Amino acid sequence: MTTTIFKGDSPPIDTFDDLLLAFRAGEKPRSHWRIGTEHEKLGFYRDNHNPLPFAGDNGIRAVLEAFCTKFGWEPVHEGEHLIALTRGEASITLEPGGQLELSGAAVASSHETCRELGIHLREMREIAEELGLVLLMIGRNPVIPSAQMPWMPKERYAIMGRYLPTRGTMARDMMLGTGTVQTNIDYSDEADMALKLKVGLGIAPFLIALFANSPFAEGRPTGYLSTRARVWRNTDPDRSGFIPGVFDRDFGYRQYAEYALDVPMFFIYRDGHYLDYSGHSFRRFMEHGLDGHQATQEDWALHLTTLFPLVRVKQYLELRMADVGPLEMICAFAALTRGLFYDETALAGAARLIQDIPPEEFARLEQAASRSGLQAVAQGRPLREWARELLALASGGLERLNALDAKGDNEAKLLAPLHQIVDSGKTLADRLLELWDGEWKRRLDPIFDCSLVNFQLPSA
Repeated sequence: MTTTIFKGDSPPIDTFDDLLLAFRAGEKPRSHWRIGTEHEKLGFYRDNHNPLPFAGDNGIRAVLEAFCTKFGWEPVHEGEHLIALTRGEASITLEPGGQLELSGAAVASSHETCRELGIHLREMREIAEELGLVLLMIGRNPVIPSAQMPWMPKERYAIMGRYLPTRGTMARDMMLGTGTVQTNIDYSDEADMALKLKVGLGIAPFLIALFANSPFAEGRPTGYLSTRARVWRNTDPDRSGFIPGVFDRDFGYRQYAEYALDVPMFFIYRDGHYLDYSGHSFRRFMEHGLDGHQATQEDWALHLTTLFPLVRVKQYLELRMADVGPLEMICAFAALTRGLFYDETALAGAARLIQDIPPEEFARLEQAASRSGLQAVAQGRPLREWARELLALASGGLERLNALDAKGDNEAKLLAPLHQIVDSGKTLADRLLELWDGEWKRRLDPIFDCSLVNFQLPSA
């Protein structure tokens, strides 16, 4: 979760229309569209496979300090605790269970995303080797029960950790044991935002299936290929999954704001601290205040970060449905996103692809995709066939966008691992289960050396 920077002089919210300013401020002409990519890694000690605590000579704090001393990252503190780093437009932040998240800079192409990731992973490799760590890029912690996971010392996580378990049976699993890859895309105006939001949510089941990489929890198979997706679905019914009414013809900024107002709050930020208002209504906060505090644009922006739909609207759109995987899969997700959403022909094709699926069917498809991956069925066809069509659309979009790397290749080449998955019909999760049932002899220790989930490092 990206660390929010508070300036403390935010304008008050006086009317409903003030809420819409946050979305309008994100509008950008096509020439300014960029893509941002975020991903989370789960850290363990190499010798005993225990999770990393915050403190200690080779804990999470030591990892963050090494990024500062070795590679010039700037520290961000909350009180006495080092909780995040920044370098240029990029940041490294902590999820509740110590997952290390790289929030990359907004860049012009997925080639640049790959270069950024390559630099980050080289730095991460050096630190991990020095401290005796292994980082897994997998959608769900495969071995450690959530009850045994350490908590990171961030005020907001303490509040969320108290509230969310009252709402969902897997809320602690989400906070302490999941890993996601996320892409962030721009929009030009309200109509463009609404179209991209609808398409993003419509194709979410296909992308859950395509990127499934989390078949284990607590040392054994769960019966799901994307256990991460199942966990998020059971985190909080108020704020997870699909957005009510999103496929309606007139959906736009106003309707998204209405949805967000009906999601209960977690907190507000005042005088350097998060104040617990979990369960309160932002609508009532806006209209009547809370304990003398008046709602501001910063409060609204913070609240928008606490919604967990499969696609989230801020001053850009966040696609949040994919399990994290190794480097080539993160690059592929960035390329897929650019090809589908930044080329008009591809975006229109994706909209046509999903137009005949009844809106009420998407939630069922999301569940089926998380369990069965590409073998799940939509409208009588396996998701493997739908994913193949999406890849064709994205590939065509990238050919037309024609952003070239130093070798003169466009971004379509980055889709290669996704074509391999569709051609074989086997996701990363399927391949992990084959290893579990065969070579690994139903033991999970070998997963800590498995290239399917350990970060793939580019050559120096």
